[in-house]
Amino acid sequence: MLFFKNEKYREVMDLISTAGTVGLHLVSATFVGLAMGWALDHYLEKWFGWKTSPWFLLGMLLMGIVAGFRNVYHEVKRIQRAEKRGAEKKNGPGK
Repeated sequence: MLFFKNEKYREVMDLISTAGTVGLHLVSATFVGLAMGWALDHYLEKWFGWKTSPWFLLGMLLMGIVAGFRNVYHEVKRIQRAEKRGAEKKNGPGK
């Protein structure tokens, strides 16, 4: 985290970093799934002569997208828990 004396700037930078993290989770998981599927199709055809293209690519791409959304879901849940703890600390429990 960045160190700011003003709490307002700290909150803004935390929100920006969180948004970047959520976007990075979604995009990186999708590209990893795409790359793995392409590599599987490519090497299975090269080594064994199996014509699997585009099935592994599509399957792994779908799995990457699902994993990306799962990561985003867990990140948002973590943020909500942190906000709830912060509100309880600020206002007291149950308010």
